[in-house]
Amino acid sequence: MANNHPASVILIDDDTDLLKATRQTLELAGFAVSAFSVAREALAELDAGFAGVVVSDIRMPEMDGLQLFERIVQLDSDIPVILVTGHGDIAMAVKAIKDGVYDFITKPFPADQLAQSVRRAAEKRRLVMENRALREAAEQAQDGLPLIGQTPAMERLRRTLRQIADTDVDVLVTGETGSGKEIVASLLHRWSRRAKGNFVALNCGTLPEMLIESELFGHEPGAFTGAQKKRIGRIEHASGGTLFLDEIESMPPSTQVKILRVLEMREVTPLGTNEARPVDLRVVAAAKVDLADPGQRGAFREDLYYRLNVVTISIPPLRERREDVVLLFGYFAERAAARFQRLLPVAPAAIHRHLREHDWPGNVRELAHFAERFVLGLENGGDPQRSAPAESERALPLPERLERYEAEIIRETLGSNDGDVRRTIKALGIPRKTFYDKLQRHGIVRSAFSR
Repeated sequence: MANNHPASVILIDDDTDLLKATRQTLELAGFAVSAFSVAREALAELDAGFAGVVVSDIRMPEMDGLQLFERIVQLDSDIPVILVTGHGDIAMAVKAIKDGVYDFITKPFPADQLAQSVRRAAEKRRLVMENRALREAAEQAQDGLPLIGQTPAMERLRRTLRQIADTDVDVLVTGETGSGKEIVASLLHRWSRRAKGNFVALNCGTLPEMLIESELFGHEPGAFTGAQKKRIGRIEHASGGTLFLDEIESMPPSTQVKILRVLEMREVTPLGTNEARPVDLRVVAAAKVDLADPGQRGAFREDLYYRLNVVTISIPPLRERREDVVLLFGYFAERAAARFQRLLPVAPAAIHRHLREHDWPGNVRELAHFAERFVLGLENGGDPQRSAPAESERALPLPERLERYEAEIIRETLGSNDGDVRRTIKALGIPRKTFYDKLQRHGIVRSAFSR
């Protein structure tokens, strides 16, 4: 995820002169620094949502750096803490690193040494926060098309859905094929007070005109040839819940008139009867075209468009939020590897180039299928030289082959330990810092292995 904001650093040192000098050093290196001379005051500014790095002296009155670290671990064990001391205590440094301190620096130190350590720690924290956001978004996943994305457009979309979910207004969702229109509709249902009711979805473009009215409104026995039993229509079945009408631009004009009446009167009249039955429903309609444009609207009724257009939600195509592509690809690939019981391959340069440059006309659905083919070894990112993966693997230089083998071992160990960091580190026999560095280098999303 692209981030143009400077990384945040909380700096603590009871030596005011050194505090001022260190703050200046870090600010010159491009960090946003909040400086404190008392650990207790710095702790008050910290919570699990802190996206930066803590740099603290060890020898301080009231609360020393190790005690501060212990308190930070209770808040969030993944916040990187760098401890600085003027006492060359190797035993203390070893214990601190084992306990999870990100780095231990001894005074006096070159300014660049601290800046480099903070930069690595900030990158680690950024990945942790991205993975948490990914896990939260993954919890909202449905039908293989999660509403994942960290671009401003997707953040606004999720925020809008939260704001209107419980308002009961009818909603028009626009977006290209595969962009996730049904996911938006299902989230509106799930986040509303109607969640206990039925979520009823109907694709208006897949039913013949002679059947769509029976599907929507239901029918009585004998209403038409072959109607032997009473049938409750989709609209009535959605009463108390949400009715999702996909590809509504494909709805026949004669049916549009009846749907307009349903929206205005909140009642339905099944075929073969004059009895109007009240319905309590919310309608979410989706269209692949811009119904506001008369040229694209075609035969779709203008009055029905305005009746549906209480709130319009537009889902941006994937090509307009390219920063989300790698994040989505990683999620789909990890999930596909788990489903197919395969080790996740390391994506070669051709795959990364394809992710960056392809326009993804099929949007998220196309990307999900691409990730599945990649995991199955059927996708080479358009690079003909990678059509035979096994042969090309043997042609790789030894260091790159070792890198791939290492990544496979880490993924396998994470999988066997359900993503638990402590158990995985113990099984691998490497320090915590080394483990996180390797996750970053190999692009491994730890949360994808959690159960």
